Order: sequence, then C-alpha cells, then structure tokens
Amino acid sequence: MFFSFKNHIKIFLIILLFILNSCKLQEPTKNHGILFLENRANKLILNKDNTNDVIRLIGSPHIKSINSNEWIYIERVLTKGKFIKLGRNVLKENNILVLSFDKYGILDSKIFLDKTAKKKLKFSEEETENSLSDRSFVEKFLESLRKKMYKK
Repeated sequence: MFFSFKNHIKIFLIILLFILNSCKLQEPTKNHGILFLENRANKLILNKDNTNDVIRLIGSPHIKSINSNEWIYIERVLTKGKFIKLGRNVLKENNILVLSFDKYGILDSKIFLDKTAKKKLKFSEEETENSLSDRSFVEKFLESLRKKMYKK
C-alpha cells in the first residue's frame, strides 16, 4: 500500500519538529542603553564613590551636562506584544539614572526614575515665544504667491 499509518506519523512528527524548533522560551527584547541599570545604581555609594568608580561600574554616561557635574544614564527595553497587540513593540522598562558629583568628583546624589516615576513628573504648560521664527509680511506674501503658482 502506498499510504500507511506509519508514514503519516513520521511526516507529522517532522512537521511538528520544525514548528517547535522555531518557538523560543525567552521573549524577544530590544535593548537600548545600559542593561540592569537599577541593580548597578544600587551598588553606588553616596559620598564615597567617585567618577572613576562610576565609569568602572556602569560605563561612560549617555549625557553629560555642560554647566554642572551631572551624568545621565538611560535604559530602555522593548518587547513584542501579545497576540491582541498584533506583535507591536511594547515598552517593558524605561529607566533613567541621574548622578550628580561635587567639585572634587565625589558622588553627591543619585536619582533613579522608572516608568511609573516619570508619569508623576509635572511639566510646565507655558510656551516660549520665538521672535526669530516669525515671518515678515514680505515672506508671507511671497509664500502665498508660490503656493498659488505651484498649487501646493
């Protein structure tokens, strides 16, 4: 006989092997910045560690302030969403560590902001007026002529 039950089981097992081989037990993540930033921040000791200790433990900062001695570290972890989200990226972790140093390079303060702490931040509702971006009457007139000529 051309078809037998044993052949169907072998084909089924081979197909099942290929399907299960592509499954992963770990969720796929996209990392940006310093991984495990909270654990590394907990190892820092205020008024004891200096800039060299911080660089050895965490690495070079993403942002250094110009005026004051503040260093900023960022951690961002994206993961694939559930089936309902159609596989779109979901923000799993979004942490920021702000370190301040005194004039001698000793760690003065550390502020750790996670995803929930950033939602509590208040932002100013005021808008800054920019007189440089205001266009003169001639620029506005020429802009309207250009739009009419090229029908944009």
